[in-house]
Amino acid sequence: VQLQASGGGLVQAGGSLRLSCEASGLTFSNYGMGWFRQAPGKDREFVAAISRSGDTTAYADSVKGRFTISRVNAKNTASLQMNSLKPEDTAVYYCAAEFGATSAIVWEYEYDYWGQGTLVTVSS
Repeated sequence: VQLQASGGGLVQAGGSLRLSCEASGLTFSNYGMGWFRQAPGKDREFVAAISRSGDTTAYADSVKGRFTISRVNAKNTASLQMNSLKPEDTAVYYCAAEFGATSAIVWEYEYDYWGQGTLVTVSS
């Protein structure tokens, strides 16, 4: 199983980025997907999650209304659209897959597979 996260970069505050996570080696439609992030010196935290069918999503309060998680099962891809970025969004962003999730899973320990992370830097 491989989760390949991409799309990170440097952006000014107020800008947008779109992260993608391409999965291989698994039946993608059987897995709920999540995005987590880890800022320097901090623990990894939940950002957003989507159920395996895509009909249920969940967001951390800090990103609600600014970030949107989506997936295209036919392309084995999950995405995180990030708008109105703030300097405090600076972190390494990880995608993760959880087998059998019929809802959006927010707990890190539930996830079975993790991607390598992509760095997002938001300048003020």
